[in-house]
Amino acid sequence: MKRKRDTGLWLIAVLKLLKGASLIVVAIGALHYLHHDMEDTVTNWINALRVDPDNRYLHHVIEKLMAVDDRQLKAISAGSFFYSALLLTEGIGLLLEKHWAEYFTIIATSSFLPLEVYELFHHFHLGKVVLLIANLAIVAYLVWVLRRDHRQRDIE
Repeated sequence: MKRKRDTGLWLIAVLKLLKGASLIVVAIGALHYLHHDMEDTVTNWINALRVDPDNRYLHHVIEKLMAVDDRQLKAISAGSFFYSALLLTEGIGLLLEKHWAEYFTIIATSSFLPLEVYELFHHFHLGKVVLLIANLAIVAYLVWVLRRDHRQRDIE
């Protein structure tokens, strides 16, 4: 008997696919800027977007972007492609309603939780709190789904 499509699993799959696609864009963007002078590039962005470079909120970001070199761009690109592959595998597996994808997503998402907690304590930011809560909710929901499905198979 085919199980009814689970809206929660579908939402998690879509989230994973969107994050994976976004990371592909980041990875390609990082490759695009290889062998470019980042200081010139950032200056052009500032001028095109008419951003105040002395804005105290953006000043730190601008300094960091100007310091990026080719080695860092390659690392960003490689890491983004790898993590994108992980997220896309999770998302496609969940969309196809594969049990292995539920286990895989629990393991992959849980493996990043200690890093998220560490980052939260060392560099507190509300966005990190939201991300941690969302990932905890995803793991809890998937564990609940697996237990629910296991009980249903035992009954049948």
